[in-house]
Amino acid sequence: MTFLPEELLADQIANFIGDVRHVAVGNASPIPATAALLARERGKGRPYVSLLGSAKNTFWTDGGRELFDCAGQGRIDVFFLSGGQIDGQGNINLVEIGDHAHPKVRFPGSYGSAYLYYVVPKVILFRTEHSRRTLVPKVDFISAAGVSEPNVHRTGGPVALITNRCLFTFAEGRFTLKSVHPGHTIEEVIEYTGFDFDRPANVPETPAPSEATLTLMRDKVAPQLATLYPQFAAKIFERRESSLVA
Repeated sequence: MTFLPEELLADQIANFIGDVRHVAVGNASPIPATAALLARERGKGRPYVSLLGSAKNTFWTDGGRELFDCAGQGRIDVFFLSGGQIDGQGNINLVEIGDHAHPKVRFPGSYGSAYLYYVVPKVILFRTEHSRRTLVPKVDFISAAGVSEPNVHRTGGPVALITNRCLFTFAEGRFTLKSVHPGHTIEEVIEYTGFDFDRPANVPETPAPSEATLTLMRDKVAPQLATLYPQFAAKIFERRESSLVA
């Protein structure tokens, strides 16, 4: 069965979600939202999924403030973060590039990323542009720190980074290359990654989504996703025939 790259990413993210109680997804995150809804379909209603901005897929009535309250109370198990820059220690930059007084680029801002990074047990990083511009040796501004000093209490942090080229896991302050997506190579990942990372002697190819997974995404997840991300759902699930990956 053929698939699109976005379907591959959603499948891999759903695998990392695992058997948890509650997954929350922030704004402008259609691929993580697809993964969260896919995980719920696989689990036949578990985990509970909260999509910020969705009237149907959240019990919140006060937006982001309730998201932070739930996270602080330990009631969110998985969240997703990205950044204009991500470095090898899992630090993310959502503020600026260049000198702080005269930045070259300004990003939307950190919002609650630093807080959520510390209190949500499992944070999955994602970036659909895998380049030395985005995956850097050291971020220009630390919006949210991937690691902390031993004396800092922290219940959360990054467990993985998924990009359009590969999948990294994260432990003890370093990324490890877990798999390379179909159509890409280890040499390509090295060339386009600005930070050092570990890798085993044999790096496998990221497995393709199963036929059952693709059926769930296309028949069950897509209609739910269309209410919050209509353009994304139309592009991926209604027009996929024009650009399928073998």
